[in-house]
Amino acid sequence: MSTAVLSIGSNLGDRLALLQSVVEDLGSRVTAVSPVYETEPWGGVEQRPFLNAVVIASDDVDPIDWLDLGQALENAAGRVRTQHWGPRTLDVDIVTVADPAPVQCATERLTLPHPLAHERAFVLVPWLAADPSATLTVDGVQRPVAGLVAALDPAERAGVRRTDLELSCG
Repeated sequence: MSTAVLSIGSNLGDRLALLQSVVEDLGSRVTAVSPVYETEPWGGVEQRPFLNAVVIASDDVDPIDWLDLGQALENAAGRVRTQHWGPRTLDVDIVTVADPAPVQCATERLTLPHPLAHERAFVLVPWLAADPSATLTVDGVQRPVAGLVAALDPAERAGVRRTDLELSCG
């Protein structure tokens, strides 16, 4: 049984409904869902703010299966990859997979843990809300996500604003 931490985001169309579609499609595999946050776009491309959340899910699959599932969810939401870090209907990033220990891999298709997760408040803040004891391997060392959040630039953290929106599990 593997457990995946999925960072989900949307800034096109009905952002909340697109995030909800991930939770619904994962169904009984979902073990935790963060609150929904509105975040400034990351990567320097001028665009609308994102809604972001983290979903934690478990299933008897390997890391590539999680990647394939995430990409299938993006495709179902009409995701078109035209601009790096550009606007998107749905983004599903595999942050980390544990089976049961954290998986480390670097292939052409997948790098785990996600190589930039420790720098992204829009990933770390929702993840911490979903799992206050979460840890992430950074440079080969398991680090508490709470410490990674605290180490972020205050402006980066301020760009992640909790909303009153929620994702429903079942």
